[in-house]
Amino acid sequence: MTNIRHEPVAPTRTQSLASGAAIGTHRHDDHQIVYAGRGVLAVTTNAGSWVAPGTRAIWIPAGTAHAHQAHGELELHLVGLPATENPLALATPTVLTVGPLLRELIVAYTHSPADESPERARLRSVLLDQLRASPQEPLHLPTPTAPLLRTLCGILGADPADSRTLMELGREVGASDRTLSRLFHSDLGMTFPQWRTQLRLHHALILLAEHTPVTAVAHLCGWSSASAFIDVFRRTFGHTPGAHSKG
Repeated sequence: MTNIRHEPVAPTRTQSLASGAAIGTHRHDDHQIVYAGRGVLAVTTNAGSWVAPGTRAIWIPAGTAHAHQAHGELELHLVGLPATENPLALATPTVLTVGPLLRELIVAYTHSPADESPERARLRSVLLDQLRASPQEPLHLPTPTAPLLRTLCGILGADPADSRTLMELGREVGASDRTLSRLFHSDLGMTFPQWRTQLRLHHALILLAEHTPVTAVAHLCGWSSASAFIDVFRRTFGHTPGAHSKG
């Protein structure tokens, strides 16, 4: 990433972003929690991208260059924490589950960031306690470094509904499925089916935020049927895509 702005302090605040709006690449000397109370937030770094609906937040460690992208009308909640405070001891961006209590704590804490009252200090302590108990989610879409994988992943990124097998895609990029499978493990730390599912879920979240009907999302993202999509979505996020798009 080039032209990285250095903003030493990670802000704590609530802000609105229009659908499609972006915050350019920047880094903080603090840690930051980013949470979308409405809409879907995409965070991109050199290592890959993370997409978070309203049931997830993204932990961004101090010093990580990152950019934000809004999908749907976004209500963005930002919580800055000093580099010395890392309740989950996380060194890389991570998606965290946000239950009802943690959601309300984040919303309340970011509502009046200038407040330095004892009540706010207690609110912050409870928020950190809830973060420590927050499960981490494998919702990371890593960016490949191997040229062959960059080409292959670019093909599927342009059309997540492309259902070709790894062998068929290999013919297009000039590599065997065995070579590509090995690269997925060594370069991205996951299998080809795992990566493709992550890609499709990322695209599905964005389409749902833009109010695309569930059946159309399933088709555009490559699931064989709406019910197959709903099943994967529910197992990943804990609720149906219909409930998500209403939220």
